[in-house]
Amino acid sequence: MEDTADDLNGFFVIPGESSIPLDILGELQSIMRLHSISAQELFYKWESYCMKMGSEETKLDLRTVRAFKKDVQEILERETRGKAHVRSADKRGIHATPRVSASNGDAYDMLDGLTPNTPRIASTNGASKRKVAFETPAFPKVSKSHPRSSPTDGRAGGAEIKGQSNGAALIPFGDRPNAGQIIETLNGHLDACEPLVAPPAEPRVKLTANTDLKKFFYKPLAMHLSEASEVLDDRIDEFMSFVQIHHNLEDSAFGNPASKSTSEIIAVGRIASDTPESKLNAASLVLETSRRTGAGLRVSLKVEALASQEFFPGQIVALRGINASGEYFSAREVLDVPLLPPAASSPSTLDVVNERVGYADADDARTNSSVLNVIVSSGPYTADDNLDFEPLHTLCEKASETYADAMILIGPLFDIEHPLLATGDFDLPDDPSIEPDKATLTDAFRIMVAGPLRRLAQAVPSITIILVPSVRDAVNKHVSWPQEPFGKKELGLPKQARTVSNPVTISLNEIVIGISAQDILYDLRREEVVVGKPKENNMLARLPRHVIQQRHFFPLFPPVNREHLPKAATEEGLATGMPLDISYLKLGEWLNVRPDVLILPSALTPFAKVVESVLVVNPGTTSKKRAAGTYAQFSLHPRKVTDEEHAAESTMIGHKIFERARVDVVRI
Repeated sequence: MEDTADDLNGFFVIPGESSIPLDILGELQSIMRLHSISAQELFYKWESYCMKMGSEETKLDLRTVRAFKKDVQEILERETRGKAHVRSADKRGIHATPRVSASNGDAYDMLDGLTPNTPRIASTNGASKRKVAFETPAFPKVSKSHPRSSPTDGRAGGAEIKGQSNGAALIPFGDRPNAGQIIETLNGHLDACEPLVAPPAEPRVKLTANTDLKKFFYKPLAMHLSEASEVLDDRIDEFMSFVQIHHNLEDSAFGNPASKSTSEIIAVGRIASDTPESKLNAASLVLETSRRTGAGLRVSLKVEALASQEFFPGQIVALRGINASGEYFSAREVLDVPLLPPAASSPSTLDVVNERVGYADADDARTNSSVLNVIVSSGPYTADDNLDFEPLHTLCEKASETYADAMILIGPLFDIEHPLLATGDFDLPDDPSIEPDKATLTDAFRIMVAGPLRRLAQAVPSITIILVPSVRDAVNKHVSWPQEPFGKKELGLPKQARTVSNPVTISLNEIVIGISAQDILYDLRREEVVVGKPKENNMLARLPRHVIQQRHFFPLFPPVNREHLPKAATEEGLATGMPLDISYLKLGEWLNVRPDVLILPSALTPFAKVVESVLVVNPGTTSKKRAAGTYAQFSLHPRKVTDEEHAAESTMIGHKIFERARVDVVRI
């Protein structure tokens, strides 16, 4: 029982407290006993429940835990009834005479498969012998959104997907509760930025793209298998050289894990599954080699000897072990992959930055006027029932009132999964520049989205607006990831706007920021398999560590199947997913340094954490399916350069953003 309590405290402990209250702990232990599940599986069910109810509104208290317990029980009962229904239907249909359906009048398969929700009848040699093969529905109830729609899909454990309204009424944006409430703060001991008396005469931030944006203007949908395989092989070979240099190993220490040998070797390869159709688990692990080191072969991986390790498909690992039988590689140890060095600058560079922000004298106490104000948000930017973009207008008003130095808008800005945009059934804004008969989505974007940005640029001429596209953006012609920037001219964006690629690494003054619009955290959470006890119990800290260790914005391969992602609000209900162009996968790599700030928007709970000296932030979505969302407010204090650091002018000094940046996750 003590081990169970320790595990639950590791997963569920409330920030700022050392342990879970005893009454809540008892309820959680009761759920584990009733359903025979582990603490980690219970935590995943809790995360799913929070997404369904609204992450920010769901707090870990006794009332909520009891409601969660009831919800888990109801889901189990629904699944049980659904399975019983299907079993009884199969029994009745084994030797049944085909009867005319009341819905379509089809008795002999003439319309079989042509109408939605029609069960397919498996024919035998004789027309009189038929067996109805019903697919098992995820839920026994049928969605009421369409009379012939398929059964509502769900996530593992029966929890409903975040964003599905499930018949609940949408909350009007004007009636949203707790607007402006701070739900999480990192480095709360630092002062938050205060509005300036007047906007600065000159921009206080200098934007530099550390990514070669020209390389992102490639031709999509032209991938060659030979190029893709070479890119995947090169990544394994590069990691082998990293491991060899870091651990000071000889060439003879490495070998082919697929070859039978009595000698212990070090194998570097990519984690994969022997059953691509199912979720990765400890029994289905295989190690994929490159053509140079192992002829591109795959070998089964046994990891029972490892005390603690996390794996996911596409992860590049270095394993010490042996293949004595020739049938599988038994791993004894996982070698650390070296991290990239942290970002650093010279003292003279930091002096120039401090002078730009109004912090010229390093000996003076930090004044609030020298604190940079940066707003970060992620799409969608409007609710599912309208295209008013009220959250975007509110963000622009917030930036205008506080004279923000920069605002980073991460896509989707014009979401292709929005039900109105997907059907085209919406009214165009009243604007003389739009001809209704010739209007395009670009025209609608220019008025609905670019209009508020132009007004913000007029109110605060010194602001820097950064736009990052998403594969879900309807106005970006680049359909694959990595993705080219928005077209600035045709979208009517102001001159203060800067369009960048997805993903991208930029510098705001000296601060290196990495941004990817793709929800890698959700995908990693779904595909990750933990062997033994996890090294990090906090999932929201463990998942970004995978991204940092793999030196890539999207280390998962292959991407999650679209059918397993949260359903879109469109008629088809199929998510856009991750249209990955493998030939250009290298554009998502980190080349030289770890970023100071890593922004990874996700459907998971918004957070701000320090992981491996990197400030990782998930700002959440600005607009949820049913209600308003969240954004992140950065208060970036200047980097004080000491006399000793000035004396060693040739020495590069770290930025230490994780110590001097306050991050507030705020309800919009």
